[in-house]
Amino acid sequence: MLTPPPPLPSPPPSPAPSWFAPAPISAGFIAVLVGYTSSAAIVFQAAHAAGASAAQIASWLLVLGLGMGLTCIGLSLYFRSPILTAWSTPGAALLTTSLVGVPMGEAVGAFMFSSALLTLAGLTGGFERLMRYLPKALAAAMLAGVLLRFGLATFTALPEQGGLVGTMIGVFLLARRMQSRYTLPLTLLAGLGVAWAQGSIQGGALTLALAHPVWTTPVFSPATVLGVGVPLCVVTMASQHVPGLAVLRANGYTTPVSPLVSVTGLTGVVLAPFGGFAFNLAAITAAICMSREASPDPVWRYRAAVWAGGFYVLTGLFGATVVSLFTALPLALVQAIAGLALLGTLANSLFAALHEEPLRESAILTFLVTASGMTLFGVGSAFWGLVLGGMAYALRHRPTGG
Repeated sequence: MLTPPPPLPSPPPSPAPSWFAPAPISAGFIAVLVGYTSSAAIVFQAAHAAGASAAQIASWLLVLGLGMGLTCIGLSLYFRSPILTAWSTPGAALLTTSLVGVPMGEAVGAFMFSSALLTLAGLTGGFERLMRYLPKALAAAMLAGVLLRFGLATFTALPEQGGLVGTMIGVFLLARRMQSRYTLPLTLLAGLGVAWAQGSIQGGALTLALAHPVWTTPVFSPATVLGVGVPLCVVTMASQHVPGLAVLRANGYTTPVSPLVSVTGLTGVVLAPFGGFAFNLAAITAAICMSREASPDPVWRYRAAVWAGGFYVLTGLFGATVVSLFTALPLALVQAIAGLALLGTLANSLFAALHEEPLRESAILTFLVTASGMTLFGVGSAFWGLVLGGMAYALRHRPTGG
C-alpha cells in the first residue's frame, strides 16, 4: 500500500524590510494625505457649527491627530496588522447640522456619551457578535460601494486636468507593467512634478506653529445626548466601523474587532473635552495601507499603518499649518492618487461580492445603495446598503415551511 508523500514545506517568511523603505512610508503618507484633504473641511465646519473659537479649532485638530496617530501606532504594533484609525467623517458631517445653536459644553457631553457607547459595544463583544451574522459578500459589496466614488473621481477629473491626471495614470500603468514596488511613490512624484510645473500648488503664506489643547467642561444635557450623541454613535458604528472591518477582512486580516472598537471608543472618551468628537476604524485610508503597494508581503504591511500614525501625530502637533499645506495641492492630484491606490482593493471587493451566484442579488443591492451616497435619518448609505442587502438575503434564504 502506497503511503502518501510528505507535505511540502511551507515557504519561509520573507525577510523583514527596512522600516525606512519607500513603499510603507509613501503608503502611510498617502493615507494621511487622502484622509485630511478629503474631510478636514468637514471637521472645520462641524467646529464652526458648535461655535468653536480659533484656539478650540486648533485644539480639535491637535487631539484628533494625536488620537488617530497613537491608536494607529499602538494597535498596529500590538496586533502586527495594518490597523488604521480615523475621525468619523460621516459623524463630522452630521455635526455640521446638529450642533448649530448647541453650547460647546453640551456638544462635548454628547461626544463623550457617544464614545462611551462605542466603548461598551467593544468591551461586551456586541459589535463582533453582530458582525458574525453578516455575509462576507455583503460586506465586500458595501466596501466596493464606498470605494467606487474614489475610482470614478480619478476619471471625472481627467477632462479638465488632462495633463496632470493623464500623466499620473500613464506613470501608474508603466510602473505596474514593470512590476515596480514603488508604483504609488512614482505616481505621486509624477503628479507633484506636473502640478509644480503648472503652478497649481498654492503654497501661500504658511506659518509654522504648534497647536495647544483647550479644555471644555462637558455638560450632559438629555436633549443633546439623545439628539446628537446617539446619532453620532450610530453613524460612526454603521458608516465607519463596519466598512473598516470589511477592509480588514477583505484583505485577509483576522484581527479581533472588539479590542479595536473599545480602544478607539475609550480614546474618544478621554479626548472629547479637547475636541476629539469620535475615533473609529478607517476604511478608505486603511485600504491604501493594506494594498500591495504598501508591501508585497501582507505580513509587513502593518508598518505602513505605523508610518501613517507618525504622520497623524505630526499633523496634530502642527494643526492648521499642515492642513493648509495639504489643501494647497490641487484636488485632481489627490483624487487621482486615491483612486489609483484603491484600484486593486476595489477589484477584489467586487469579485468577493459577486462571485457567489446565490448571494449576487443581495450583494448588488448593497453595492448600489452604498455607492449612491444617500443619507436617511442622518445615517449614511453604507448602513442602508447593508440593511437593504440584508433584507434581500434574508428573504431569499429564509427557510420555507413544508
